[in-house]
Amino acid sequence: MSPALEPGALDFFSHSEEQTRRLGKKLGKLAQAGQVIALLGDLGAGKTRLAQGFGVGLGVSADEVINSPTFTLINEYQGRLPFYHVDLYRLSEAVEAETLGLDDYFYGDGVTLIEWANRLGDSLPPEHLEIELHHLDETKRRIVIRAFGAEYIELLERFKKATFGIQ
Repeated sequence: MSPALEPGALDFFSHSEEQTRRLGKKLGKLAQAGQVIALLGDLGAGKTRLAQGFGVGLGVSADEVINSPTFTLINEYQGRLPFYHVDLYRLSEAVEAETLGLDDYFYGDGVTLIEWANRLGDSLPPEHLEIELHHLDETKRRIVIRAFGAEYIELLERFKKATFGIQ
């Protein structure tokens, strides 16, 4: 991994599913209550692998299987904080998300991670962490992280330091 740096953003590569899980785990260890993390990327880009690592970092029991809640839309797990794993793949319009009561999750006592977050449109909180995953080949992914808001810039800075030793 050789990260490209700019304020509020990070651009780097993951070379395996396990590496993507480890990145998610580091982020999960740093996450705080009330934070929203938006995952973007095509099918097979690695969103669920990152979410699995994120759950481990939050301390979700190894007995729990973290998979995309494609049919239920929201799975809840308990770790050091509640982990709300949302998958909006099946939504066709942003208006459908309004019926899910996502604000209760966004502004609650846990961390909300949303796969296919682009389907929320303007319903996504303006302050959040966005992680875009790009499928490059069988194992390689480009990961671009953007922070929106001071709290998320600080989270990204802590992630850079924990993952790459960058200050």
